[in-house]
Amino acid sequence: MESQRILFREIPHTSTLLSTFLDDFSRVAAYYAHPPTAAGVSSAARQIRYDASLRHAVADILREQNQRFAPAGRLDPVASRNLDRFANGAATVLTGQQVGLFTGPAFSFYKALSAVRCAEETTQRGADAIPIFWLATEDHDIAEVNHAFWNTRKGLARYELPLREEDAGRGVGSVPLDGGIADLVNSAGATLEGPFAGDILAALRESYADGETYGTAFAKLLSRLLAGRGILLVDPSDPRLHRLAAGIYQKALQSSDELREGLFERSRELEREGFHAQVKVTHETTLLFRSMSGVRVPLRTRDGAFLAGDAEFSRAQLVSEAENRPELFTPNALLRPVVQDSLFPTVAYIGGPAEIAYFAQAQVVYQKLLGRMPAILPRASFTIVEPPMARFLGQYGLGVRDILAGRQQMRSMMEQRSLPSDLAGEFDTGERKLQDLLRSYGEPLARLDATLADALRSTEEKILHQFSQLKGKVGRALNFRSGVLDRHERILLDSLYPNGGLQERTLCALPMLAEYGMELLDILTGLASVTDATGGAPGAWTHCAVFV
Repeated sequence: MESQRILFREIPHTSTLLSTFLDDFSRVAAYYAHPPTAAGVSSAARQIRYDASLRHAVADILREQNQRFAPAGRLDPVASRNLDRFANGAATVLTGQQVGLFTGPAFSFYKALSAVRCAEETTQRGADAIPIFWLATEDHDIAEVNHAFWNTRKGLARYELPLREEDAGRGVGSVPLDGGIADLVNSAGATLEGPFAGDILAALRESYADGETYGTAFAKLLSRLLAGRGILLVDPSDPRLHRLAAGIYQKALQSSDELREGLFERSRELEREGFHAQVKVTHETTLLFRSMSGVRVPLRTRDGAFLAGDAEFSRAQLVSEAENRPELFTPNALLRPVVQDSLFPTVAYIGGPAEIAYFAQAQVVYQKLLGRMPAILPRASFTIVEPPMARFLGQYGLGVRDILAGRQQMRSMMEQRSLPSDLAGEFDTGERKLQDLLRSYGEPLARLDATLADALRSTEEKILHQFSQLKGKVGRALNFRSGVLDRHERILLDSLYPNGGLQERTLCALPMLAEYGMELLDILTGLASVTDATGGAPGAWTHCAVFV
């Protein structure tokens, strides 16, 4: 197995904030509580103050939920030991993701593996820690989670469940999988190939079935596929967790004006420094949603009153509701991490690019409501290059960087490398002859006038550029006759840069697991060190292309 490291600043569309966070943290240190290093995690661990009664209550909820998600209701030994470690005082490394169909894009797994690795490394350094995966079941944008992309023999396939009007605005975790789920599983499962396809299909059928919801199906499949790695899942929609978070909801309501002004100032500060504010804050923003007849509605403020849809509330009413009926409230993206860390003794959060960006804003909320903040670490990031794709790359002299640079550069290189061997040889010979001819003028021209040397170099560059352009045109003409380049380009992009973005942000991991099994997760875990940029691990601080 070979792996190649690619800096995020080499990848198109990487935000300035993310590249600065990864390459020059000192410039953004004011927006985070700790550096994203092993020392930062240790610093966060020293700040933990976690009530014993809260730990006991959360441990009971974790045990009950994870037994419900586990096959036959039986926790695997590693998960069971981690529950005991948590109950006895272990800290947590936390990550999470929306509960997408069939586990959604592959980075859901990469987040989980990063949390597992980080918890192991933190424990090895002397601070006992276990990994936790927060199931974002309360998010309400079902159009983001009702589909999954698989790379199949016929190209990129999209599997999706239909959107239903009655599900609009509901927490996606509670939305039931309709009667079409069995057919969808069978349709998707029929495209699985490889020695482990039967195992993956069986896990799919056991998890995604009538009677399940997006939340329970996601949790059950993740529990099966990550068994033995010790990661514990938590569903925040549990009313018991809402009761434990009620104090944070109340503080957020009582301090809503001050928080909003602080967030306004943070957004302005980020923009002054050339960065961006990930979460838009307006003059009506609060940090909470309120359930209205089962629909998640943003809570807004206007002229001293609070509004949820057409309903109006006073601050006192809402604070009372947050105390007595906390399950009515859910946090927005800036409050959710604070809620998470009020429930768990979190020393590190493993986040993707968008999360790293909104933590730069959320720090304002942490300071006001919790008084501590975990270290924020980037999740490991991978492009899996399977053998057929590696052969195509070799055939056209391409690297993964060339794919990530975009279709135009990739296609130009493919056209120049697609000529028949005899014609390609003639072009190579002709190019060498041109270079030799032009360079033969170097010495006599320099004797005549030294400034002519620069003119000769410029002429050589222009001639060779036009020669290269001619070579590309010949390649395009050949493709026009055969269509081979078009097919190979589509295959490469579908596999390595689908929908114009990183593989991990589109493709589901299940077809890869069907081909390579759980050993692939072991390989990626070994590359997923995220706690120290100086550690030299191939996955740390970079995007890692893995040739399997």
